[in-house]
Amino acid sequence: MLSFILLQATSPQPSEWALFLGRFHPLIVHLPIGFLLIAGLLELDRVTRRQRVSSHTITLILFWSAVSATMACIFGYLLSLGGGYDEQTLNYHMWEGIGVAVFAWIAWAVKHERIGPRIRLGQLLYFPALGLGILLLLAAGHEGGSLTHGSDFLTQYTPEPLRSLAGIPPREQTVEDIPAITDVNQAMVYQQIVHPILKTRCVQCHNPEKSKADLRLDNPEMIKKGSEDGPVVVAGKADQSRLMKVCLLPEEDDDHMPPKGKPQLTENQIMLLTWWINQGAPFDKRVAELKVTDDVKPALASLGSGAATGSQQVASGPAPESPVLTMKLPAADPKAVEELRKTGLLILPLSKEQNQLEVSAVNARTFSDAQAAALPKLSQQIVWLKLGDTEVSDATLAQVAQLKNLQKLHLEQTKVTDAGLKNLKNLPYLEYLNLYGTAVTDAGLKELAGIKNLKTVYLWQTKVTDAGVAELKKAMPNLEINMGLGESSIAQFMKADSSAPEPDKAK
Repeated sequence: MLSFILLQATSPQPSEWALFLGRFHPLIVHLPIGFLLIAGLLELDRVTRRQRVSSHTITLILFWSAVSATMACIFGYLLSLGGGYDEQTLNYHMWEGIGVAVFAWIAWAVKHERIGPRIRLGQLLYFPALGLGILLLLAAGHEGGSLTHGSDFLTQYTPEPLRSLAGIPPREQTVEDIPAITDVNQAMVYQQIVHPILKTRCVQCHNPEKSKADLRLDNPEMIKKGSEDGPVVVAGKADQSRLMKVCLLPEEDDDHMPPKGKPQLTENQIMLLTWWINQGAPFDKRVAELKVTDDVKPALASLGSGAATGSQQVASGPAPESPVLTMKLPAADPKAVEELRKTGLLILPLSKEQNQLEVSAVNARTFSDAQAAALPKLSQQIVWLKLGDTEVSDATLAQVAQLKNLQKLHLEQTKVTDAGLKNLKNLPYLEYLNLYGTAVTDAGLKELAGIKNLKTVYLWQTKVTDAGVAELKKAMPNLEINMGLGESSIAQFMKADSSAPEPDKAK
């Protein structure tokens, strides 16, 4: 094992074995914490209350505390090879951890019934070694928490007057402190929209104490600086910005961010970040100062608690230009609503004053064509239908065709094909269509050309070609076609990225 560690120390890049074993450090590190604290408590109980605790029991506990502390040091070192940690904090944590292991071994050796008597003045060393081991354990735990959660994790919410008495600096603004958005148009785009998204999804791994890939996303200066590979935001070009590219990769991809298992960006959050970058990635602009495109209006509207004003109206709900969102509709049949809810669908009104409904399969991944037969019973009220990641196919689109007031349709990651798209031609209000991850081809795009009010279509990871997209764009010049991360765009990005100058030289 020692030769393995020395080999890693001289290697320019850690091996997969090193990174794999290093990930076990957070699991192993809890063992010496428990063992050493138990040993300390048993000794305290024995001394203060004269309890008859077996010396062999305490010796055994100390042995395993020393072994697990040593293993924690080894695996912690392997974890550190991945980089991205504040060097000073990491060094403190490392040497404190090594101290825990050393003093645990000393305490065990002195306490051992055969080894202890052979150590001169051994009994005098026992309690100091045990005490120092526990103190270093607490210190190492604090530094480890700082590496993982930030240096102010324990003190961030210290209230006054304790904060002043302890000499703790004034608390920095958190997401909870950001003023609520009451007028979307007057909201500061970075401070009130972009920063909260990055804070909750990205900053945990890209902060002053832990900057994976030498990237920090906690303030404008660091965002502009980018990572060790160069800029992550290309102002005006979201499709060329690494920040967005890694978010749009499949979740199983090693480069996908946030990592699998972490809270992922929502569709609205991706839309807002994309819009911000395409508008030049400003850090000092309000929403009203930027061009608000139709596709981002629903995402912006979801942020506000009040009505927006000004020339760029962003009402509560989707884009207000669609007449179906303001027309008077009859109330939904309660029996039909209940029937759909039994299939697992989530049914929500778009507003309290009107009867338009959003129907979502976010919690009904097994929703099928057979169950879709109940959709037409709410043919007038359903205006948003989200069937992404379900088991529906072309047969369901025959039922969807009866939803005459449908404005937004999600079919991403379903079995829908070109044949099913023919059913959508006669939906007069359909403006948004998401076909990400389906088997749709250029032939299906020809069917979309007949949907006169269609404004936005998502075609990531479909079988359409650039030629097919060009034909659709020619037939519908005002249609926004989002292709996400195609192979060509990835290749172009990598080519541009490899030829880009170093950040300091670019200046």
